Amino acid sequence: MASIKEIAAYAKVSPGTASLVLNGKGEQYRISPSTQERVFEAARQLDYRPNISAKRLRSSGETVAPIIALFWTMDPRSQLIGRYLKGIQNAIHQQEREYEILIQPYVGSQLRDQKSLITGTRFNGAIIALPTEEDEQYLEQADIHIPLVLYQRSSGKYCSVNVDNYLSGQKVANLFARRGHRKVGLLVPDISSTAIRLRMSGFVDACREHGLEIQDEHVRYGSFTELGGYQTANAIFGRHDRPTAVFCISDQMAVGALYALHELKLAVPEQVEIVGHDDDAVSEFSIPPLSTVHLPVEEMAQACVNLMVDLMSHKITSSVSQMFESTLITRKSCEG
Repeated sequence: MASIKEIAAYAKVSPGTASLVLNGKGEQYRISPSTQERVFEAARQLDYRPNISAKRLRSSGETVAPIIALFWTMDPRSQLIGRYLKGIQNAIHQQEREYEILIQPYVGSQLRDQKSLITGTRFNGAIIALPTEEDEQYLEQADIHIPLVLYQRSSGKYCSVNVDNYLSGQKVANLFARRGHRKVGLLVPDISSTAIRLRMSGFVDACREHGLEIQDEHVRYGSFTELGGYQTANAIFGRHDRPTAVFCISDQMAVGALYALHELKLAVPEQVEIVGHDDDAVSEFSIPPLSTVHLPVEEMAQACVNLMVDLMSHKITSSVSQMFESTLITRKSCEG
């Protein structure tokens, strides 16, 4: 493995400059972007991997545990992080040694700004949760040497833990067909997400197979929030020609849609049936209780940690993909 001196020589800078850049202090010490890029490129070319645990041991004198960073996007999907952390905790308790978790929020589509992924100086491995399609493209092109696991995404380059999102959408369409609906609607979170796109495609394709009608005006995009669901439901059900069932690809949007239907005096499930997605805790206590697609967040989180531990201990050296299946939970809003 390359040393700081070797990287400095390769980049034609002093060892001190190379050290500052690799420790993420380039901006602080006003090192030019071109010089920083030369250092990063040298680190990539020489396959530099800092021993973070050793560095912390020298600075603190304590026995330290490897650090796993959890990159979680800063948008309304952050509500699922509680369930995810519960799964991480269960997985870590089952390991033979201790691990520390570093939670690193990031802005969707700006993952490339997280220089620590390239320098590898803050953690020993990283789980990337819910990257946008732009973030996925960046990761496929980036030269990242630390172990990575993608959560709710698939990749041929990195290990990944995902769920069959296309099948999730199909299951909701199949339920609507069994319930005898002929005209259905769709509320879609307006964010860049492969998972959401696949859920939508699975639903639409299965609706076509069953002969269910989805008019363009009955497909609405809104924010991944209760307000987004409220606004999009009003846009669909405020019309005279409206569907008798709607799939909300977010429990948050579904809760907002339920409130809009209440204001419009449309009874659920008597006049309109509704299904959400994720199985958030609130779904069981909405009025009426919300039928939803259960996303196995806790189990997927445990799988992410187990893959990361295997990567860090070199038990696996190539990309491994684990695929989970969602479960349709039927409650009062659309009984199976």
